[in-house]
Amino acid sequence: YQRRVRGGRKHSQQKNVYWNRKRSLPVSEIIYEEGLATLHVLLTEELSSSIENGCSIAINGVCLTVVKSYLHGDEKGVIVVFQIMSETLSRTNLGQLKPGEKVNVERALKMGDEFGGHQVLGHVDCVGTIENVLVTPNNKKVFVTFSSSWAKYLVPKGWIALDGVSLTVVDVTQTSLSVCLIPETLKRTTLGLKEPGELLNLEFDHQTKVIVHTVESVLPTLISNYQTK
Repeated sequence: YQRRVRGGRKHSQQKNVYWNRKRSLPVSEIIYEEGLATLHVLLTEELSSSIENGCSIAINGVCLTVVKSYLHGDEKGVIVVFQIMSETLSRTNLGQLKPGEKVNVERALKMGDEFGGHQVLGHVDCVGTIENVLVTPNNKKVFVTFSSSWAKYLVPKGWIALDGVSLTVVDVTQTSLSVCLIPETLKRTTLGLKEPGELLNLEFDHQTKVIVHTVESVLPTLISNYQTK
């Protein structure tokens, strides 16, 4: 079946890295087919510069490949088209997108760009649910719940990427975390629009994941060897 919803560089084999410079931009169209979605996003002239088929762009923190681009008929900018497979749709919030909805868009880091922020790869681990939002003057604290199996990758003052926005973790429990959002983050990303019950894409620090997996695989052998001595 096919469900169509309408609203008003060469591919690199290297791993793409994103450094938390993003814009909140609208979905122009999304077409749902069996096991596949085709996403059209309106990019500004600045972000669409040097776009080619095969380029990688992060949408809500998910690294996607450009399959087509074309000029927008009514506004300045370029429509960029992505294909999203079923694995990505099931693991992220991209399967819930609608025309007109805004998404976080970020180009991959280029050689010579400022080396700052956290090292986000665009490989989403799971989705979390916004449990609560506390609003104070010039600040917003967001509480997110997730499966307890991911808690081992979080530490207070570590980082987490929410819909591609890398943020410092404030509070951590076995099933939840909290982050604080400054006005600049609220202005430049979609996080300022989010409400309790909405889903966010979560990417955990890949270096922490490697350390945890290494310790989990090596430690039992070390303990066993120690006990047999």
